Amino acid sequence: MPTTNRDIAETFETVADLLQLKGENIHRVLAYRNAAQSMRELPRDIHAVAKDGKLTEIPFIGDTLAEKIEEMIATDRLTFLEKLEAEIPTSLVQVLRVNGVGPKKAMLFYKELGLKTVAEVEAAAREGKLRTLPGLGAKSEKNILDSIEALARRTERVRIDIAMTAAEAILADLLENITGIVRADIAGSLRRGRSTIGDIDLLIASDDPAPIMARFVARPDVARVLGNGETKSSVELLNGLQCDLRVLQPNVYGTALVYFTGSQAHNIRLRSLATERGLSLNEWAFTTLKGDSAPTTCATEEEVYAMLGLPYLPPELREDKGEIEAARAGKLPALITRADIHSDLHMHSTWSDGTLSIREMAETALARGLSHIVITDHSHSLGVANGLSVERLRAQREEIRTVDAEMTGRGLRVFQGTEMEIKTDGTLDFPDEALAELDVVIASLHSGLRQEREQVTARLIHAIRNPHVDIIGHPRGQLIPNREGADLDMDAVFAAARESGTVLEINADPHRLDLDDTHAKRAVELGVKLSIDTDSHAASGFETLRYGLLTARRGWVRASDVINTLSTDDFIVWMHSDKTARHDI
Repeated sequence: MPTTNRDIAETFETVADLLQLKGENIHRVLAYRNAAQSMRELPRDIHAVAKDGKLTEIPFIGDTLAEKIEEMIATDRLTFLEKLEAEIPTSLVQVLRVNGVGPKKAMLFYKELGLKTVAEVEAAAREGKLRTLPGLGAKSEKNILDSIEALARRTERVRIDIAMTAAEAILADLLENITGIVRADIAGSLRRGRSTIGDIDLLIASDDPAPIMARFVARPDVARVLGNGETKSSVELLNGLQCDLRVLQPNVYGTALVYFTGSQAHNIRLRSLATERGLSLNEWAFTTLKGDSAPTTCATEEEVYAMLGLPYLPPELREDKGEIEAARAGKLPALITRADIHSDLHMHSTWSDGTLSIREMAETALARGLSHIVITDHSHSLGVANGLSVERLRAQREEIRTVDAEMTGRGLRVFQGTEMEIKTDGTLDFPDEALAELDVVIASLHSGLRQEREQVTARLIHAIRNPHVDIIGHPRGQLIPNREGADLDMDAVFAAARESGTVLEINADPHRLDLDDTHAKRAVELGVKLSIDTDSHAASGFETLRYGLLTARRGWVRASDVINTLSTDDFIVWMHSDKTARHDI
């Protein structure tokens, strides 16, 4: 088999892991990780791109990486990777997938005990050998065992952004090139906004399926055709995802869209409601249980729900988690929308680990219709992110004030904040006097995530209760799909946040989506305010807001629950008010 986009992405990810194990510069590691992401999202076969001489037009692919891609295409191998593999066993890459085991620990296991695989690390931990290594103890050894067990539970689902990019590209192509399409939609868990996706489901309403199917199976991002029928076809995409396309008659489209959107539990409830009304419901139509009349078809989802005596239910709520009962009682929330968002309160510039200057970040935010932003570069303890000292923080303030003065007349305010590290001993990275000088303070956990529940919870609550900490960034510290969040006592976290007026963030980066939907729902039920922020490190980061909004909507979050919906004037009032008095702003 020729080298595929997915092969190149996986090769670059392995190179990045091996470079990290070697202790190489973080920017070199990130170059390969970013290139791998570009390859996973590339909608064209890499062979065609190379033949056209356009490899360097792919995001994050420069001359050096283009040469490496050309080598893989020509030889199905990469000499640079082979050199790295001669120095470091490739199996150590899998050891990095264990939560709490970074490059230093993995290399320590290898150099001191000769451990090269996850199985060998697990065996050594069960024999009590890891606790004998420098910096480790019995508690660390237990945490590693717990993480190995969690690793075994992971699935092959992919992040929502990877699936969404592919799905939208396919539908856009079909809509642009095929006439007679009445409507086209993403369905399944992707439409419901799940953070990870198993496969892609697409539906199209049309009376002429043949040209649609022909173009679908012949797309350049199709690696294999799994099935090609008159009204349904399945393919495997270059990124490894399976994609199913169904073409339906317009008159049955609404019923089918409800059915194929799911969830299964939601659909079972709908069928039960139909039975109460003397009806049977399947993916195509309603029929009477007595069979004494013709089937009733629905062209829209609104018609389906109306047949069941319900208002339209947004796809994000269709999980059988109380949405049916709320709809029947007339208590469905008015979910937050993109139009409600006026600000982004968490982003990074070239002062720490971002790729754009403060002015460039401001221009990007203005182009996306925002009215105010907060620059929140990392604090100094996060060394891998070039974090700021107090002195650099104060120097940065001058630049922010200059940009703010320039942008105010154009409709954008720029404020200064920080994403401050909550250190492993529970202390904060900046003294209170430095925090008091900032407009907004975000405190985040990046390390010590595998500490015992009581310890890591106490660290977070200590930050929440600090009078200068306004927001807790990505509270559980999860990374999708490779790192589970910290084992926090979330009820205690919510109680402390409500009492102190501290905001909890839904981080919209699809690697994080933290708080997740379940915790967001619980937080707003308890009166905790939320923010939805992109944590942008580049212009493209702003586009991830949509995933934060999907997560919020899955959590039944309304505009009134989120401080990003405040106008600039109201946000300034919020910033300058006492934390405990902010609930009603």
